[in-house]
Amino acid sequence: MGITIYNTLTRKKEPFEPIVPGKVGIYLCGPTVYKPSHIGHAVGPVIFDAIKRYLVFRGFAVNWVVNITDVDDKLIIEAAEQNTTMSELAERITADYLKAMDTLYVHGVDLRPKASEHIGDIIDIINKLIEKDIAYPSGGDVYFDVSKDADYGKLSNRNLEDQAGQRDLQGAEKRNPGDFALWKNAKEEEPEEVKFDSPWGKGRPGWHIECSAMASRYLGDTFDIHGGGMDLIFPHHENEIAQSESASDKTFSKYWMHHGLTRVNTKKISKSDASPEMQAALSKMTLHNLLAEYPGELIRFFILSTQYRRPIEYSTQEIESKRKGLETFYRLFERAERVCACSPYETADTGTTSPDKNLADACAGVTDSSLTESWSVAFEAFTKAMDDDFNTAGAIAAMFDLAGRVNVFIEKSGLEKGGSDQDKKDAITATAALIRLARLIGVFIEPQVKKSGSDDGLTDKAMQVLIEVRKHLKKNKDFATADLIRDRLTESGITLEDRPDGTVWRAE
Repeated sequence: MGITIYNTLTRKKEPFEPIVPGKVGIYLCGPTVYKPSHIGHAVGPVIFDAIKRYLVFRGFAVNWVVNITDVDDKLIIEAAEQNTTMSELAERITADYLKAMDTLYVHGVDLRPKASEHIGDIIDIINKLIEKDIAYPSGGDVYFDVSKDADYGKLSNRNLEDQAGQRDLQGAEKRNPGDFALWKNAKEEEPEEVKFDSPWGKGRPGWHIECSAMASRYLGDTFDIHGGGMDLIFPHHENEIAQSESASDKTFSKYWMHHGLTRVNTKKISKSDASPEMQAALSKMTLHNLLAEYPGELIRFFILSTQYRRPIEYSTQEIESKRKGLETFYRLFERAERVCACSPYETADTGTTSPDKNLADACAGVTDSSLTESWSVAFEAFTKAMDDDFNTAGAIAAMFDLAGRVNVFIEKSGLEKGGSDQDKKDAITATAALIRLARLIGVFIEPQVKKSGSDDGLTDKAMQVLIEVRKHLKKNKDFATADLIRDRLTESGITLEDRPDGTVWRAE
């Protein structure tokens, strides 16, 4: 079975067949860098980073482009309010965005073109459209004539009469209400840095034409996948199709992939978060603040735990739920390292090629039949989920199942109390195989270091004292007080785990 993709254009799942066999071109609409990026800006990059990782694993050479919109009306307004230049604002916000992407392990982007650096490409496309009488100058502006595009609306399934909500500022007269701006005449009060020279006078490009120019510049007139949020289907992506295909007389993108939007689930907000102020803050949660509170791997795991076409519900409870899910894996990794005296991360690194072409045989050296069967089942379920429209939620479910089976093997083999060298080798190999599998969607790239704060280890020392006191109480059969210590720590978010070789603690 091959990969299938849900194509927004055809409204159905289709077999994935790249235009050039073995090669894939992807364009994802990036941020407009006028305000700090929020969690919604992380969804697309995380999803498509996972998609690229999987496509590379499946043998494709992938070229992934994510643009930066640094010329836009919103930047002009925001820069004026902050009493700064548009370029300074764009540079500052872009740096913040890129730092967040790195923390989220979004490492697969090949190119990040900026709109400001492609004015010539934009003007070339506009000139082609004017020459074909599909676009027209009007008082220094240039508009696309939607009446000249016979299949306008094919992506969003809208009629020409349904053109409310256009992002363009109103300028000179349009021929039709739905005509959209390709070029905007500069206003006298606007800063000089957004007054670019053009055949129609000084001005700046419209939003839609920027993406058309950058996509075709780096991926060609026709490429494989165009992605973005569902909020971009209309007017942005609809207009991209109209202007690009009218200019080139070619299909713009073969597959259109749209991810669900992020929304705050007010029913799952804790009482302390229920104020209108907090709800407003959550709805505008910046990645800077979010990543200061939560690890990047947790936010990535949170996003990938939902099938990409479904909406993602954000709440503190949802984040904490996903944290507990991650802890299932972290506990296994810690356990395997403890009983096998070997790091599963290091074992995974020594067994990994780029791409991990040998992954299917990751457990080839395992002698226990239950483990090899567990790996085969998990690998098949994982790849089946990813082949089915990149269902990362289904892939994660396969990871959980494998983690549970490895834990069962460790229990049955008695590795907590010793066990054979071969069983230890089997356990660490299977655990490393799980890490290698998870890396296909960008999870467990590196060991997660718990934040220790500035207490220089005092917290751990204090916890060791409590553990010793509890041990003394249990020895003297004062189980009530021992349980009280455990319960109070649990209420404070600290879990005690009694093991054959002693008690360990962790902050949830």
